[in-house]
Amino acid sequence: MGADFGRYGGTESRPSLESRLPQWLRRRPKATDPDGADRQTLLLAAAAAGLPLSPAAHPVGYRCSCDRVGCPTPARHPISFAWQTQATTDRAQLTRWAQNQPQANFITATGMVNDVLDVPLEAGLGALERLLAAGIEVGPVAEFGGSNGDARLLFFTATRGTPEDEDEWWPCELDCHPETMDAHPGLRWHCRGSYVLVPPAQLPGGHEVSWVRGPEHPLPDPLTLLETLTEACARFVGEDDPEDHHAVAWPLGR
Repeated sequence: MGADFGRYGGTESRPSLESRLPQWLRRRPKATDPDGADRQTLLLAAAAAGLPLSPAAHPVGYRCSCDRVGCPTPARHPISFAWQTQATTDRAQLTRWAQNQPQANFITATGMVNDVLDVPLEAGLGALERLLAAGIEVGPVAEFGGSNGDARLLFFTATRGTPEDEDEWWPCELDCHPETMDAHPGLRWHCRGSYVLVPPAQLPGGHEVSWVRGPEHPLPDPLTLLETLTEACARFVGEDDPEDHHAVAWPLGR
């Protein structure tokens, strides 16, 4: 795919990356208009990269579009309980959903084609700088907007599936499912049974989910990023709680 949907597309601008990262923290431009054709283009680009998508709720002011009173994850959850089997990369189906549900966000079901390593924004930006400077292949990266330290950076990777040596590498303390997200303030690993929002997505309070590096970048093996991300989270979370066990760098087992 030739188009580049992210704000930082590759390594050609690497010398200026250090100066650009602080700018991302202070000033993050609005994502492509999610109500028009560009929204559909971005969704189809994510599907073309292999990410299976399913419609999700959207914000209504500071509330969620679903009918659940006091929804704990407003605009961040799928519409259907069958989201895992519903998720698809079929262009015709995605086009129908996008046109028939013009305000809906979309999630990608993880653990099928892709996993997502989900880290605090500041830690993630520092890790992204180090990964690119080291020449390590980094796949799509999205920014999950928020306030009061809630913003996140999402690193999209290939899924690890169910390897024979799972017990040697599977970091169960990092394994994140939708219902356990609050228990993982540092690194969250979205894999089987989990999901994340894909850009463009709107969040309550005017926040959004947008690409930093677009879906045209190939999905890397998560283990190539894991050590750098866990170390970045250890430094970030450790500033507040040096005893935080979620922040430690887990052994890779390989």
